[in-house]
Amino acid sequence: MRIDPESDTPLFAQIAASVRADAAAGRVQTGDRLPAAREIAAALSVNVHTVLHAYQDLRDEGLLELRRGRGAVVTAQAATLASLHHDIHDLVARARAAGLPSDALAALVKEIAADDERHPR
Repeated sequence: MRIDPESDTPLFAQIAASVRADAAAGRVQTGDRLPAAREIAAALSVNVHTVLHAYQDLRDEGLLELRRGRGAVVTAQAATLASLHHDIHDLVARARAAGLPSDALAALVKEIAADDERHPR
């Protein structure tokens, strides 16, 4: 996991994003146990509650299961992220080939996702 203490993004969000990226890339898979929050906190020099906040957010998203005594366990949602990873790379490549800046692509994806939440198919 990597964090940037100088970033405007909160540390817990950076940690959660790192775990998501690992799941999308297949570096963590269904059933894998993540390191204990204390271990990550020590390795990153952050408060343990920062790591727990990230883990709780990932639990709320369905990517982690938090089990007493077993810690944070990756759910099947990781496989879903990994399967989308290839599609996202293709979309980014198509957007780049069309000259669409990454910020514009991100805004378009957010807009479509929000519209889909308001008006599910």
